[in-house]
Amino acid sequence: MANRKLHENSLNPFFDPQSIAVIGSLKEGLFGGLVVIRSLLNAGFKGEIYPVNPSYREINGLMVYPSIKDVPKKIDLVLIITGARSVAGILKECVDKGVRAAIVVSDGFAERDEEGRKLQEEIVAIARQGNLRIIGPNTAGIANPSKGLIPNPYEMGYEKVKQGAIAIGAQTGMINPQAFPYGDLGYGVSKICDFGNKADVDECDIMEYLEGDPSIKAITLYLENIKDGKRFLKVSKRVASSKPVLILKSGRTEQGARVSASHTGSLAQDDRIFDAACKQSGVIRLNTFRELFELPKIFAHPSLPKGNRLGIITFTGAVGVLAIDEGTKYGLTVPLLSSVTRNKLDAIFPGLGNRIVDIGPPMAVINDYMSFYSEVLKTVVADPQIDSIFNVIWTGPSGEFVDNYLKIYRGFQGNRKPIASWIYGPRLSYAQEMARHLEDLGFPVFSDIEMAIKALGIANQYANRLCHNNK
Repeated sequence: MANRKLHENSLNPFFDPQSIAVIGSLKEGLFGGLVVIRSLLNAGFKGEIYPVNPSYREINGLMVYPSIKDVPKKIDLVLIITGARSVAGILKECVDKGVRAAIVVSDGFAERDEEGRKLQEEIVAIARQGNLRIIGPNTAGIANPSKGLIPNPYEMGYEKVKQGAIAIGAQTGMINPQAFPYGDLGYGVSKICDFGNKADVDECDIMEYLEGDPSIKAITLYLENIKDGKRFLKVSKRVASSKPVLILKSGRTEQGARVSASHTGSLAQDDRIFDAACKQSGVIRLNTFRELFELPKIFAHPSLPKGNRLGIITFTGAVGVLAIDEGTKYGLTVPLLSSVTRNKLDAIFPGLGNRIVDIGPPMAVINDYMSFYSEVLKTVVADPQIDSIFNVIWTGPSGEFVDNYLKIYRGFQGNRKPIASWIYGPRLSYAQEMARHLEDLGFPVFSDIEMAIKALGIANQYANRLCHNNK
């Protein structure tokens, strides 16, 4: 087995290396070592980059070395993109060189066949003996935008990943920059890690490493199996007591569990046991791949809800009712607003001060509804009866209100109550533009009503758990 007793070792060489060696093909294309090097340079990586390939002398202005042994300086991280059978020999050279971290992008290991499984066991044995940690094999690697560290082996199509407060780990490269449009979205991430086959570094290692990082507000994981159930329960329970841990696990069905074995060499597990472990440890279990990216955004807000009382500002009563129904699933209630708030809203427009603050009726009478929208939002946010806000935004037919909304939201950047927004309108482009701008300001925007309400609901449930644990 690939289990090892080096869990106390820091994973810092993976996420904050001062030098990186890239071993593999340097040919032009959409995948390979040359793509890694250019991704690092484009992202602004400040450390040393050492290409390794005996067929080249220079690439992109960098000297190329015949082997890892020929690199004259210390190497913190090695990234390997070669045939599976050559990886063991390369890792032996890395051990001799004193390298402590290796990302093995190469596939053809336990996910392939029995021969591949034996190759995987061999590279793990080499690493264990040499005090070398491995991410992979069969991985798209890692990213740390704050350090300009994006050694992506696949062409991304953009250069930068926005720095944020969410860490993402997965047994799939679908979370990495070549697969997710981080460059077009306001979604910021702190660290990304594709575990690949989890021959060594696994979900427990990454949770322990991220636990002590104050810049990370939430950890979200996609898993196909759990290597060590007892350790997972112990680590996830401890980490989830200090920051949210959200997990999407595939292989819920017997057929899905069998297929996962051909993807990363995973072993089938009883999904009911995993579900019970999540409930016991306080892990938030996700249901869809989209939730993996969307729901954690609510935890990037500086504050959790103080209670379950939800304020709703909408342009249509139907959306308000849907939000109430959805909120009930997560223990959210929509209270009667305070008398002060009701009076202020009714002074703006008669009947506005209801449980659902519906701006639709005054819009039919007052053409310039933005003239009072700021006051409506400010009044509801300030209500002591409200703990979090679901705010609906209508962009208008020509996006004419975008600048006004942004000005209003800037005034709430110091607000201590979470605000989840949903944007709609006749033109998708305006809604997308608005969402990008709001998330740049630090306000999460969700793709639909249900996702926004669920985000506020799980934030409230997590806050309740923290409060209960601290008593």
